[in-house]
Amino acid sequence: MKNNHTFKNLIKVLSLVFIFIPFISSAQKSKSMVHFNTPQTYIGYSKSVEVDLQNSKMVIISGQVAIDKNGKLIGEGSMEKQTEQVFTNLKELVEQHGGTMKDIVKLGYFNKDLERIDEVRIVRDKFINQEHPPASTLVEIKNLFRPELLIEIEATAIIPKL
Repeated sequence: MKNNHTFKNLIKVLSLVFIFIPFISSAQKSKSMVHFNTPQTYIGYSKSVEVDLQNSKMVIISGQVAIDKNGKLIGEGSMEKQTEQVFTNLKELVEQHGGTMKDIVKLGYFNKDLERIDEVRIVRDKFINQEHPPASTLVEIKNLFRPELLIEIEATAIIPKL
C-alpha cells in the first residue's frame, strides 16, 4: 500500500516537471532581461528591469522617492506632496516601458510615519486602478537614504505586448 502511494506521488512530481520544462528551458535560452538606467542612476542600481514574458513584459521598478528629474526634493515635510511625486515618478517609468498605471500589479511601500497613511491613500487613489487595485505591502521604517524623505514606493507591472 505504501509503495502504491509513493508511486502516485512520484507520478505527480514528474507530471509537474514535464509541464514546467518548456518554461524553464525558454527562460534559460533567452536573454530576456533589460536593465534601464539614467546618467543620474547610482552605480550598483537599476531604475527598472524589464523581463520578457513572451506575450507581455514584467517591469520591476526600484523604489521611487520624492526627487524629481533634476534631483530636487519635492514636498519637504509633506507626506501628500512627496507621495504625489513618488507616484509621478512611477507613472513616468511605467509609461517609458509602454504601459499605464493600470498595468501595475504590486506596490511596496516604505513609510516613515504610518499615522499619515491616509494622506498616502488619498494620493494613491488618484493614480492606481481603483476597480482592480494592485497587491500591496506596507512597511513602517525608521529612515530612508536621506533624512528628509518620508516615503519610498517600489512597483511591479505586467505590460501586454501589442
